[in-house]
Amino acid sequence: MKISILLLAVLFIGCSSDKVQVAAPVIQSLPVIALHNSSETTFTEYPASIQGAVDLEIRPQVSGSLDKIYVNEGALVQKGQPLFKINELPFKEAVNNAKALLHAAQAAVMNAQLEVDKLTPLVANKVVSDFQLKSAKATLQSAQASVEQARAGVATANINLGYTLIKAPVTGYVGRLPRKQGSLVGTTDAVPLTQLSDAHEVHVYFSLGEDDFINFNATYPGKTIADRLKKLPGVALVLADRTVYGQEGKIDMVDGQFDKQTGSIALRATFPNTQGLLRSGNTGKLRLSISHPDAILVPQSSTIEVQDKMFVYTVDAGNKVSKTPITILGTTGINYLVKEGVKAGDKIVFDGIDKLKEGEVIKPEKLKEEPIKTASR
Repeated sequence: MKISILLLAVLFIGCSSDKVQVAAPVIQSLPVIALHNSSETTFTEYPASIQGAVDLEIRPQVSGSLDKIYVNEGALVQKGQPLFKINELPFKEAVNNAKALLHAAQAAVMNAQLEVDKLTPLVANKVVSDFQLKSAKATLQSAQASVEQARAGVATANINLGYTLIKAPVTGYVGRLPRKQGSLVGTTDAVPLTQLSDAHEVHVYFSLGEDDFINFNATYPGKTIADRLKKLPGVALVLADRTVYGQEGKIDMVDGQFDKQTGSIALRATFPNTQGLLRSGNTGKLRLSISHPDAILVPQSSTIEVQDKMFVYTVDAGNKVSKTPITILGTTGINYLVKEGVKAGDKIVFDGIDKLKEGEVIKPEKLKEEPIKTASR
């Protein structure tokens, strides 16, 4: 029994003399980049609709039978070129009738003038009363008024006759032709004869919400809307197939008020269309550009989002990391433009941030290539 107790005591003393071995913490090797200023341009796109500079409905101004159609659908026509011909025979007869009425009125003037000429000396010699001369002069004035009325009738008849030949009011493209030769057409028809679009330049309409409009006014220089429009950079039109239209446009109009139903305000950009590639009814997206002369770029892959806030891991002089919130200004390619949170010269962890903890010390790795690349434009 004494021997057993002695052995246990020896074992206890031996165990207590051994030191506990604690594993040293593993320091992660992670790529680190230094941030710097750069000049960048970001783009914002807005859905847009395209209209010709002039979109007209071609309607008859007189009623009648459609005798001739001089153009085809989709044709390019010049200003003054004939489009349609309405049967002119009834209108020619109306002109002849108006001329006949004019001749009758002119004859009545001659008769009234003869009566005045006859009575004038008789009144002077007191052969007849002054009343008869005054009555004759009144008849003459009435006849002269009838001549003016008849002349107006002739002019109106000639105008209506001219309306039988419908000409293009502007140079442009002809739309659909729903009426065929021989159809009866009139001024009250619900459907026009065709539509004519002057598309040598096009208007591209898009809308900004209240917040976007406030940012628009704050971003671009100018004391007034008119002044701001003059200083705006050119804009691009992104077509339905995501290609960019080859010519630059210019914003030249801001609507006078917000739409109460949508809470947005309309703007218009004008684009040249000399080749006729754009037509009324096209859709696309209007691309606005904003220049950032001293932008801080942070790769999107170097950020982490927590509760709708964006963070990066900054690295201090002792290689200790700290989770730092940043404010995003916009996006360009695979990078964020940072408004607040970091500055030029700061170092951040480029990759592997999902393995990090606040306050952890790392071993920085230098990247072989510059990781921050801007989007191709």
